[in-house]
Formats: sequence, C-alpha cells, structure tokens
Amino acid sequence: MILCGHSSYPRDLDYAAFKAIADEVGALAMADISHIGGLVAAGVLQNPFDSGFDVVTTTTHKTLRGPRGGMILCKSAYAKTIDASVFPGLQGGPHMNNVAAKAYALKKAGTESFRRYAQSVRTNARILAQGLVENGAKLVTGGTENHLIVLETKTTFGVDGHDAQRAFDQVGLVVNKQIIPDDPLPPARPSGIRVGTPAVTTRGMTADMMKTFANWIVSTLRSAARSDTQALDTLASEVRRLAIAYPIPGLGHRAIS
Repeated sequence: MILCGHSSYPRDLDYAAFKAIADEVGALAMADISHIGGLVAAGVLQNPFDSGFDVVTTTTHKTLRGPRGGMILCKSAYAKTIDASVFPGLQGGPHMNNVAAKAYALKKAGTESFRRYAQSVRTNARILAQGLVENGAKLVTGGTENHLIVLETKTTFGVDGHDAQRAFDQVGLVVNKQIIPDDPLPPARPSGIRVGTPAVTTRGMTADMMKTFANWIVSTLRSAARSDTQALDTLASEVRRLAIAYPIPGLGHRAIS
C-alpha cells in the first residue's frame, strides 16, 4: 500500500502521481485527508478518489466542522473487509449521538453555504500568508494552498516554537509549536509554529481582517523574543475586543466575555 497524507503541509497533493506509483508496483493507494477533509468535500482541494485511490480516511472534525471522530471511505471491493476489521475487530459500542452528529455534519458539508465557507477558509489562509511574508516572516513552502500555514520562528524571530506557543496563549491566539523540515531542534522545542484559518472563518472573520492577524502574529513573536510582557498584554486586549465582536456561533457574547 502506498500511503500519502499530512498534518502540517501547506500545499495540495499530486494524487495522480501517487496513484501512478502505486499502479506501477501493484500497490493499493490510500490517502489520509484528516486535516483537509472539509476542503476536499467542498471541492476547493483535489479529491483522491478522482485519481482512482482505493481508500481515503478523514476525521469528521477539523475542516468538516463535525463531532470528533473519523471515517474510512473505500472502493466497494474492500468495504466488507474493512467493516469487519472495524467491528468487531477493533471497535465496539458505537455512540449513536456521535453517529447522528456526523450525519448532520456531512449533510451540512453538501450545502452551498459550506462551500462558501471552505472557499473563505482557503482565501483567508492565502491572505494571512501574504501578510506574514510582508511582515518579514519565513513560511515553510513560502505560502499555502489550503487552510494552514507553518512559520519558522527560531531563526527569524529568535524564539522557538515552544516559547512562541506560550506567548500566543498569553495573547489569546491559538497556535501550536511545529517542527519544520530538517529541524535542528527537538520536537518538544521545535523551530516553528502552525496556524490555521477554519476557526476564525467560522466566526465570520473575513479576508480584510487577515492582515490584522498577520500583524498580531509577528508582533507577538517579536515581543516574546524581547520578553516584553507589557506589549503582550496590550495585544491580548486587542485580540479580546475582536473575539467579543465575533462570538463563536451559537454561544453569543456572554460565553466569550
């Protein structure tokens, strides 16, 4: 089996090339699209099945915006074997409330409003990446074609991913520490961070706000490098004001304030 997939790769994949290699050696082709499943469902990124893949796995949360869980999709020839492996082989006691929530999320993913959401996620990511580069940031692959961006922080800003993540926690921006290609630092203190746009897009934030986020991200990194807690507190106030103005759908201002 030839397997392709990623958790921190900012580009679309050439599934046809993977399938050609699999065919050449007589292997099955499998893709894991856990991070980009919603963008694939909406048609804004390539679908591995269009290239003839045999198996595709995805989470139902992340860009699909459903409950935490996963799915295994496959050609009919492999369905019976995979079903038997899942139950009773590996899994039991399905939670029907979770199954119902997945069904609802998948129904929503087939709507025009979800397609617009997915397109906005990708647009916001692209504009955020441009803003970061304009502010002097160095991005892995130089930009993005999906929903995520990986920044090199140690060489550019003098702060590793671990300390950067802690600074962003203080400011109120959610990122995670991230290893970069050929990272000279250990995984616990890597050289980069990863950011994404699905959550802010869900809250209704549009492309014109991404330049503000780019400024905040770079300002946070520079302040963290100087251990400037006052600057971080000021940024936290600005982030909080924006969060209150764009509440999480269904929760309202009370839940955030």
